[in-house]
Amino acid sequence: MSTVTAAEEQNVVHAYGWAARDSSGFLSPFHFTRRANGDNDITIKILYCGICHTDLHLAKDEIGMTTYPLVPGHEIVGEITQVGSKVTKFKTGDKAGVGCNVSSCGECENCEQGFENYCPEVRLIFNGQFPDGSRSFGGYSDKLVINERYAVLIPDELPLDGAAPLLCAGITIYSPMRYFGLDKCGQHLGVVGLGGLGHVTVKFAKAFGMKVTVISTSPSKEKEAVERLGADAFLVSHDQKQLEVMK
Repeated sequence: MSTVTAAEEQNVVHAYGWAARDSSGFLSPFHFTRRANGDNDITIKILYCGICHTDLHLAKDEIGMTTYPLVPGHEIVGEITQVGSKVTKFKTGDKAGVGCNVSSCGECENCEQGFENYCPEVRLIFNGQFPDGSRSFGGYSDKLVINERYAVLIPDELPLDGAAPLLCAGITIYSPMRYFGLDKCGQHLGVVGLGGLGHVTVKFAKAFGMKVTVISTSPSKEKEAVERLGADAFLVSHDQKQLEVMK
């Protein structure tokens, strides 16, 4: 029987989560450990975690790259309970959000430009492995220890349950809109599809002051697009007459 020394016990954080253990996709209780809070780390008490279809893909090993046990979850928000001595972005009690990435080299050209996701040494929030051999486990759990570089401050006025999906679905839209200049008041943006990403696109575009036309195969989504999300126009993509009018 293996034993854990007192020194080893002090260097881990005991966590509780929900893990997939095979491709059935069934999640069950899972006890595991995270590293102790280091000088540049923050410890987050996880309060909400969004559900992205990527979580489901990997839980069921539909991509063929899953290592079990797997704790999914990469749209994480919570309250900071501990900060390292060198942490500058956060203080205890702040609300923080964490997305897909938890580690990169921090020195390559991509990292220096803020594109850590393109770093050759990038590691993901779950289904990853660190250089010391330890596994990365996601946000379907009660706590997380992470370098402050990979967390963002959540404003107090932003509801945490609504903020969680912004850590994946939100940034998937926000980043390219800003990068390609699709964020100017008065611009006209066409949004093809009103699914998980489409509805976020409409909300961002209207917040930027843009004119928005939603293009969808589902006529039933017009009310949601116009009345709930504020789209300026709605087109059914298989209605040739509507498309002709827009020329």
